[in-house]
Formats: sequence, structure tokens, C-alpha cells
Amino acid sequence: MERSQGNFFYRNIANAVSILGVLPMALLFMEDGYRYLIPLIIYNNVMDDLDGVLAGKLNIRSRFGADLDNLCDAVSHVILILMIGAHFEGAVLIASLIAASTVMVRLTSRLNPDMVKGGGSPTNELMRHMLFVLLLTSQLDVNAVPFLVSVFLLNSITMLVPFKLSGLIRSRASSAIGVALVNVLLVIAWLIPTLTPFIAAAFFLTYLYASFVGGTQWLGERKNKTSLSGNQ
Repeated sequence: MERSQGNFFYRNIANAVSILGVLPMALLFMEDGYRYLIPLIIYNNVMDDLDGVLAGKLNIRSRFGADLDNLCDAVSHVILILMIGAHFEGAVLIASLIAASTVMVRLTSRLNPDMVKGGGSPTNELMRHMLFVLLLTSQLDVNAVPFLVSVFLLNSITMLVPFKLSGLIRSRASSAIGVALVNVLLVIAWLIPTLTPFIAAAFFLTYLYASFVGGTQWLGERKNKTSLSGNQ
């Protein structure tokens, strides 16, 4: 009995981390909860990466765990997106509604076993972009509205594209050390303002580059397929 209970807890370590990544989002619903937004974005990113690392290192990957991870990501990310939209209101709120809807559509497609998976930018990439916009606009004392609207709308498109964005910094971090370094960079960007622009530029530029290269390759492949089918 004790052994079976131990096996149960062992198999669900990563699942517990996935759930723990969502529960602190309740802080955002408290009075003046917006002040917790930036640390919660970083915390959620760390926990989302941690559950994947643990599942791989402990060899406890499962379909249930993958679905739970996707669900927890969607719940927490929608909350974070809508919190920003409600805080800034107006155009940001409208754009946040579009982004939140896209996250839910992406979740549905990833949970559907009949759909091809692996395309589009991850929702965590949007979380990082939100973080950098909030940090930079606060440091430079500029209006965050146009940048947030741009980030929400652009990510809403790339989250649903049928091709992979393989050049993203996070996607290149395949080892546990690489994943840890990505999260360390987020913490550094938060705590050391002089380094924030450089870290943010690295993430934004690789995102734009990956979107351009992935889109160009996809269009080229479609053109080739169309040409071949027309010649038959």
C-alpha cells in the first residue's frame, strides 16, 4: 500500500508542479493585485519549464500530464493576459481579448488527438514579450499601450500559424541547463534594468527572425506543392 502511494506521488510530481504554476494567479484578484503581475509572469514561466524538465528527467511523461500542462498554461496565461488588458483598458483590452481567445483556440487544437501539433509560437513566448514590454516601458517612462497592442496582435497570429518557429531562444534550450539559463535571463531582466534592453532585444529579434524564416519556408513549400500538383 505504501509502495503504491509512493509510486502515485512520484508519477505526479510534474503534474503537481503544473498545478502550482497556476494557483498563485489568485494573487492577481486581490486588491491592488496588479503589482504581483511581473513576478507572477516569471514564476509561471519557471514552473512551466520545471514540470517539463522533471517529467523528462524522472521519466514520468504521460498523455495526461501533457494535457494537464497545456491546460494549466492556458488558464494562467489567459489570466495574465486579461489582467493586463483590464489594467490598461481601451485598445489593450480589445487586443488582450483577441490574444486570450487565441490561447484558448491553441489549447483546443493541442488537446485534439486528430490535429497536427508543433506549429506556431508557444504561448509562453507571448508571456515573455509582455514581461519585456512592461519592464522597458516602465524604465523608459513611455506609453506601453502601442507596444502591448502590437505584441498581443502579432503573437495572436504566430500562435496559430501552421509552421514551426524553430529559431526561438527557448526552443533552442533543449537541456535542463539551457532551460534554467533562459529563466535566469528573465530574472536578470527584472532585477538589473541596465541589462533589460539587451535581453529583451535578443528575445524579440529571434522571435521576428524565426517568424520570417518559418513563414518564408512554409510559403515556399506551398508554392512547390502547388506547382507539382499543377504539372500532374
